[in-house]
Amino acid sequence: MTLSAINSKIIQAEKSSGRTIGSTQLLAVSKVQTKKRILNVLQQGHKVFGENKVQEAHGKWPAFREQFSNIKIHLIGPLQSNKVKQAIELFDAIHTVDRLKLAQKLSNEVQLQGKAPDMFIQINTGEEEQKSGVIPSEADQFITDCMLLDLPIKGLMVIPPIDEEPSLHFSLLRKIAQRNGLSGLSMGMSSDFESAIAMGATHIRVGSAIFGERNYS
Repeated sequence: MTLSAINSKIIQAEKSSGRTIGSTQLLAVSKVQTKKRILNVLQQGHKVFGENKVQEAHGKWPAFREQFSNIKIHLIGPLQSNKVKQAIELFDAIHTVDRLKLAQKLSNEVQLQGKAPDMFIQINTGEEEQKSGVIPSEADQFITDCMLLDLPIKGLMVIPPIDEEPSLHFSLLRKIAQRNGLSGLSMGMSSDFESAIAMGATHIRVGSAIFGERNYS
């Protein structure tokens, strides 16, 4: 599938669900993709990308930002506490705030640098042990704690369990966001982004459908 085909599907999904056209932001997930493939997508005019690791992103994006204006880079993978300084410097948004220690460190670094990426709290709606994120029963308190730290929390993020109906998890994320006055919903990937858009996703994360399969070797 091509970038233009994905964009067409996004518009169709927005129309079908009565959403405003253009209200869903596509994050082209460029983790483990070659610079040649990323350059191709940049040359097609796409500006917003998702990366999983701070170090990997740091190796690619400063150079691309010298070539292309108005690029936005979002961190969509787990953030280690020792990478917070670099993350605040590099990213325009962080989608994986998931524990109080990290939130406090982000708050301190925002004060030091005087700049703050948009932030999303990752919710582990499936309560999966191997997955990062705040469990739903603790979400309201954690959101409050982050607000008290003056973090710019724009919304919530979820990665549904692979063996469950994703729309159930999108619906739960939306309920948690609504009752906490948050409008951002980072949800939906290559296989389920149309369902996520119907549920109100503001940010969807699509990688291999745009760039081709990743080569991890």
